[in-house]
Order: sequence, then structure tokens, then C-alpha cells
Amino acid sequence: MPLSAAAPTRLRPIDRVSEVLFGLIMVMTFTGSLSIAEAGREDVRTMLIGALGCNLAWGIIDGILYLMSAFAEKSEALMTLHAVRQARDAEDGRRLVAEALPSVVSSILTTDELDTLRVRLRELPTPAANAQIEPAMWIGALRVFLWVFLITFPVAIPFIVMHDARFALRVSNGIAIGLLFLAGLAYGRITGRRPWAMGLAMVSIGIVLVGLTIALGG
Repeated sequence: MPLSAAAPTRLRPIDRVSEVLFGLIMVMTFTGSLSIAEAGREDVRTMLIGALGCNLAWGIIDGILYLMSAFAEKSEALMTLHAVRQARDAEDGRRLVAEALPSVVSSILTTDELDTLRVRLRELPTPAANAQIEPAMWIGALRVFLWVFLITFPVAIPFIVMHDARFALRVSNGIAIGLLFLAGLAYGRITGRRPWAMGLAMVSIGIVLVGLTIALGG
């Protein structure tokens, strides 16, 4: 956990990929459960309302969970900062600093370097007693909501503009598969794996997850 108590100002790339994948799976669950052979316009309308309502709800839930996570992260960082400043001795302070840093970083720092960090933290202005929810956290929560909710529309639009439900489903599935592939490309770049391979893997994973969700009544 970083010692900085600053609130996150933007989503990490992996967070954006995760929210896109989640939103796509949810909307594809609705489109995949539509019986094209028997579906009329009212069935399509019901499916669209369900898909939009579901992703709206989960976007709100994910946004709230993000807000809670960001607040907990800030609170933990602030408590660590207080603990370092109030450490009973230099050794205890250095230990707290080392525990707050990523292990790969703390493992290469010398005692003197850890002590320099400890001293500089003690010299900072007195921090607030408790963490507060900051505007940046609300902005992050809004971004999470938008990623989950807005990804519904590219997959749902074919059913809105096309009267042939069978053709609309094919176009919708094509768009969804394309978006899954793009999410996989992004994930591959983030993780240092082959983007094209991860794109294909993401399509496969997405289709399997949608099938499982539909089979389990989700």
C-alpha cells in the first residue's frame, strides 16, 4: 500500500478492461437468451429494457464498490502515515515504511534509504486525523459506472435500428465479439502477453461465461 494518501484520479487500464468485460457479459446474457424464432418486437423491447436496467444497476453497484475501495485505500495509507510518525523508535518506523512499499521495492532499499523515507514522512505537515471522500473518488466511481453502462449500447443498438431480429442478433453478436477481442488486445498489452492471442482468448472466455450465466439462470 503506497504511503501517499492521495485519492486515485483515474482508472487503471486493467480496471477499464475489467469493467468492459463485465458489462459485455451482462448485456450478452440478455441478447443470447432471446429466442429469435419466436421473438416479436415486444420481446425485443423487453430484452432491451432488461439489458439496460441490469447494466444500469450493476454500473451503480460497481461505482459504489469502487468508492468504498478507494476510501479504504486512502484510509489505510493515512493510518500507515500516522503509524510511521508515531513509531516508538527508528527501527519500528523503518519496518512500517518497508511494509507499506511494494515488496520488490522494499527488498532493494538499504536501512539508510528506508530511514531517509521515514524521516521525510515525519517532517511532513500533520495529516488529517481521518480520511475523507474526495471529489476524485466520486469521479472515479462515475467512470466505473459509465464503463459498465455505456458498453451496453453498441451491443443493443442493432435491435433498436433493425426490424429483423435475426439479423440484428447477428450484428449484435459480431459487435460484442469485436469488443471482447479489443478488450483482449488491451489486456495482452497490459500483461505483456501476445495481444492477438489474448484477444482470441478473451472472446472464448467471454462466450463461455455468457453461456454459463444463461445456463445457470443469470
